[in-house]
Amino acid sequence: MGSDMMPSRRAMLAGLAAGLALGRGALAQGLPTVAVTKDPNCGCCEKWVTHLREAGFTVTVTEGPVNPVKARLGVPRDLASCHTAQVGGYAIEGHVPAGAIKRLLAEQPKATGLAVPGMPAGSPGMEVEGMEPDTYEVVLFGPAGREPFASYRGANPA
Repeated sequence: MGSDMMPSRRAMLAGLAAGLALGRGALAQGLPTVAVTKDPNCGCCEKWVTHLREAGFTVTVTEGPVNPVKARLGVPRDLASCHTAQVGGYAIEGHVPAGAIKRLLAEQPKATGLAVPGMPAGSPGMEVEGMEPDTYEVVLFGPAGREPFASYRGANPA
């Protein structure tokens, strides 16, 4: 191979820089896209989407009726919250921290999904300046029942 076929040092560095830039996002972490359905007037849902994006997820958002999505995905009424998402074949209900979703995707338990019932203060998207975050459970649910999956205080494992 002649020297005219060798990439220049500048081209090699540019390629390396482009690869590193791509590597910072969801592609490097191998994270699937999170598809969120939310009410168009809900601000806390937008904050939760931002939390997921900051954690490396690619997120798509559909605004519209959420209850039909919850029913289709098998989210129990008593675990319902203000938004519903789908990722990696799982349903994600409410303000589930990104860390719990990553653990779910890594462990792949036989379940329908994860839920944070209600809207705990301090959970991702529900932060209120000057207010201490609640400690709350992330619930794993499915046909076999429910069980605690993780305990969080705000966005951090408790």
